[in-house]
Amino acid sequence: MNRNVFVWVFAMLLSVQLVCAQTIADGIKNLYYEKNNTALDIFKKLYNANNKDPQNIYWYGQAYLSVENIAEAKKLYQQALQSGINSPWVIVGIAHVEMHETDDLNSIKQRWEQAISMSIETKGKNKGKPNAGILNAIGRANAEPDVKVKDHVYAIDKLQQAAVIDPLNADIMVNLGINYLKMGSDQGGDAVKAFQSAIDKDPKNAFAHYRIGSIYYSQNNKDLFEMWFEKAIVADPAFPLVYYRLYDYYSQRDVNKAKEYLDKYIANADQDPNNDFYLADYLFRAGKYTESLAEAKKIEASPNANAVPRLNILLAYDYDRLGDSINAKSYAEKFFAVAPANKIELSHYDLAVKVFCKFPGNEKNAIAILEKAIAADTSAANKIEYYNKAADVWAKAKVYDEQLKWLRKAFDAKAKKVEFDYYKFCDAAYKAKAYNQTMEIAKLYIANFPDKPQGYTFNIKSAKYIDTANSTGLWFEAAVKQNEFLILDTAKNKQALVNNYYTMLSFYNDVQKDYAKSLEVCDNILALLPNEPQTVKIRAVIEGNLNKKNKAGATPAKPSATKQPASAPKK
Repeated sequence: MNRNVFVWVFAMLLSVQLVCAQTIADGIKNLYYEKNNTALDIFKKLYNANNKDPQNIYWYGQAYLSVENIAEAKKLYQQALQSGINSPWVIVGIAHVEMHETDDLNSIKQRWEQAISMSIETKGKNKGKPNAGILNAIGRANAEPDVKVKDHVYAIDKLQQAAVIDPLNADIMVNLGINYLKMGSDQGGDAVKAFQSAIDKDPKNAFAHYRIGSIYYSQNNKDLFEMWFEKAIVADPAFPLVYYRLYDYYSQRDVNKAKEYLDKYIANADQDPNNDFYLADYLFRAGKYTESLAEAKKIEASPNANAVPRLNILLAYDYDRLGDSINAKSYAEKFFAVAPANKIELSHYDLAVKVFCKFPGNEKNAIAILEKAIAADTSAANKIEYYNKAADVWAKAKVYDEQLKWLRKAFDAKAKKVEFDYYKFCDAAYKAKAYNQTMEIAKLYIANFPDKPQGYTFNIKSAKYIDTANSTGLWFEAAVKQNEFLILDTAKNKQALVNNYYTMLSFYNDVQKDYAKSLEVCDNILALLPNEPQTVKIRAVIEGNLNKKNKAGATPAKPSATKQPASAPKK
């Protein structure tokens, strides 16, 4: 064999060995570590070595989905079906793609059921049972955060079946834990149990440790999340996600410690243009806005700028902090024009609203950004936050009817309201001159917070505008209601009580002609202001009117049937 042929053969053997050394398990691990480019490379090599293996095809498609290349994943699965690889792995892969593209959950579930039926084992200890890997793949698809439709109850049921069939598989328990979390925060206990079960099966499972730590991170329980994050590091010091989470935490508290974690993250994560972004982001968080801007501009000038979705918002932040509102607004507009919904954070909307509102007439643009947030976010609490931000935009512009519209949305959406919710709503309605609506909310304010004065105040102020002549009883009733509160402290509220008594006096005397009630009100005023001259005079007039009314209404006494008239003759 000549030397050139020997070198070629040796290179081919080495290549085969490298492919064989990289397994599906290695690729899956990198997907969990969010080293998605590494995972894609592994699965590509496995696919090239054997493009008929259904599991290679499935995981290669999953790697495409991890880098958000849905089109390539779909193409891969469709080509497999067209070439006759009618495998449950490919069916589950197609269903996963459709979860990104359609809202038809029933059609997707039909595919899942088809895949499960196709996977029934025909021999061995699991004869008659579905393949645990297929059940786990269904659970994995529902655990993904970015799909349009999902069914966590269904997924949990299938994962629990899979755990019985394959009791040593830690990956099943990880996907079970994630699906529990997707059901809501009240399922956190079951999620922790599932992740702990994964750790019991695989003590080196850094991702399971990390997910438990992340639950406590969301609860701001520093002692517990640090404990579990440290366990993740011990399980695998090369696990990158934990370092980024700790960087994110300390970037707001200790920039030097944050930098240590950022360096460890970059050292263990995939090589990626976003790593340069993280350095620029760190400089911003450290308050080094000029340096951050310089690093961000370098990325912007590089061929990789489009691969960094948060670059424009970082530039907007830097310019905002440096006092350049024009550039801050420009980069914020660029960011929101192209950013995927899953890359936009609440703080980004805050910045956009802030910079847009520095330019009069841009309120509608700010509202359009917030409407985008509302449409993309499934969190009820976040939607309420957006409604309030939209209301604030219009409040600053003094467009109170629009402010009122958004506050109404926030008020109706909030299950447990505090006093300030009622105050803010009443204030906006009053400024918008929506006096009937003000009174509607003011009455709820009074009912829920009877010991607070503002509800009574908004109620009577609005009543005055509606019942300007004090002729319908609306202003009168509001005055009576407010006095029920004011009378609890007559020394403090004397003048307000007197003012309301005059409103009541006017209604009783002028509208109802009820002079007896009018006298009672006069006496109430004089009890607070003894011998007040004007009230004394009014009282005398009303008393005279009452006497006249009584006389005019008196009926002469009829003679008794047995009593003789005084002039009757004697018998």
